[in-house]
Amino acid sequence: LPAARLSRPDLPGTAKRDIILPNAYFQSGTLMQITAAHLSDIPALCKLLDTLFSQEADFAPDYDAQSRGLAHIINHPESGLVSVARLDRRIIGMVSLLYTVSTALGARVALLEDMVVAPDARGLGTGSSLLEHAIEVARLNGCKRITLLTDSDNESAQRFYQRHGFCRSAMIPLRLALNDSPMETARHD
Repeated sequence: LPAARLSRPDLPGTAKRDIILPNAYFQSGTLMQITAAHLSDIPALCKLLDTLFSQEADFAPDYDAQSRGLAHIINHPESGLVSVARLDRRIIGMVSLLYTVSTALGARVALLEDMVVAPDARGLGTGSSLLEHAIEVARLNGCKRITLLTDSDNESAQRFYQRHGFCRSAMIPLRLALNDSPMETARHD
């Protein structure tokens, strides 16, 4: 099937651009559908992010911050895309991509920012389907690489991504918090 194009109006400081999405599809044998997220999905997405951030070393759940971030991505598709997996209309997983440009590649690249599947929906192939969807979205939108971070001790996540073709980088992430958040200061002292 041909990919769908989602036209968005010009935003200040950006060129008009069609965001290309693969057609929504159903996972074989289930009623799971993967589509772009909508603003009305934010409460369910924040619940999933609460699950994700509760297990990550560098982050803690913050509904207001997560709502703002998700709304920005959904309202500004040139910055990225949030996709959701629905099973019988219930959101059971999500993946978000953020776009930037690599000077090394001279091309657009993506950062896989968040990926999480609800604990009671794991083992259905949802994570693999979401990741394959994200890879296809990145390809359709001209990205030449996807980069992601996992906790250093989350070996099951690392094996999962490696099974899907991701490999370790010689680069290491460093972070500088640019706010006065006590959480950020405490985590990096």
